Amino acid sequence: MSDDENHPPFAGDPSRKRSGSALHSGPRKKAASSNPLVLHGRHFGRTVFALCNYPALLTSGILRLEELQDTLIEDYPADVRREHRVFTELIDSYPGLLDRLTNGEEEDVIHVGELMGKGASGARGDDTKTLKSAVLEWLVPRGQVVIPPLSRNIKSDRGFNHEVTGALLCPAGLDWSNAETKRNLKSGETAVRGDQWPMFLYAGYVYDSDDPWKGLLRSEILIFGFKHVFTSPSSVEREPKATRSGNAHLHGMKSVTKGSLAYIATQVRFSLSSSSVFSRTDTVTDSENFYHSILDLLEDPEESQEVVDLMTWWTRRIFPNSSCSQRSISTNSALAKIREKRAALRELGPSSTT
Repeated sequence: MSDDENHPPFAGDPSRKRSGSALHSGPRKKAASSNPLVLHGRHFGRTVFALCNYPALLTSGILRLEELQDTLIEDYPADVRREHRVFTELIDSYPGLLDRLTNGEEEDVIHVGELMGKGASGARGDDTKTLKSAVLEWLVPRGQVVIPPLSRNIKSDRGFNHEVTGALLCPAGLDWSNAETKRNLKSGETAVRGDQWPMFLYAGYVYDSDDPWKGLLRSEILIFGFKHVFTSPSSVEREPKATRSGNAHLHGMKSVTKGSLAYIATQVRFSLSSSSVFSRTDTVTDSENFYHSILDLLEDPEESQEVVDLMTWWTRRIFPNSSCSQRSISTNSALAKIREKRAALRELGPSSTT
């Protein structure tokens, strides 16, 4: 791979116009996996923000950096603050990218955004395709069969058209066993918005209306979906570890991110639905609204304690050997003694620690 391919040339002074919100999907384009910007877009879309218009994100972000010299990010609306946070994470995650963008022309910025967008949409398409078949193995306990059987290639018999997938997609708080509820969901008379979360998000597929956090985003099917995408499809049936061929290992991923959890929840939800094509404008699946609603919860400061517990739980399940998931130090171990001694010296004052 040439140096020019790794770092496309930039020249001229920036002259840019801000487009619409960047945190909405742009047109999907086929990915060219050999380009490092495309590869980075694949991982960024899976782990930070999936439904993103990268050219608009970069163009708006560069302009906003100029504005922030005279104002504070806190003065912007919530959606703009989120967009800028995503922009900042993208810039920070790719060394040298900010310098290249600020020294480039608008066309160059858009080109970089298009390459990253190709990666993100390509990864999303790949995951949608493989999960469509894989999810059928996770609908019932191992050794049992789905009755009536579901097609691996045609999704029209999924969603509320099937007893099993219908029960998993049934909004929490509704009773799938109720004949009228089931009939209204199947006919579409009861429309399900993206922020009406389905039962499959809950551990054991049980929802407690008095404690809606209980078991939320801890279901077995979510774990299977996460491992399928990030640690390799074969790891679903094994002890959790990131294989060398897995996406997590390839990108040095050692902890579960909020974005990756929202992404997998969205992918699994779509795989269970009867919709054949993933589209943010699909009013039946309402995938974009669903994705945003999950992120809204995970990024809500008032829910921080529950979210910290949730993310720690996930990292321990997926990356048990990661330093991020290690439990408390064993008592009477050498490391415990060293830290006890250091803490005691620190209490005595600075002169005792030298």
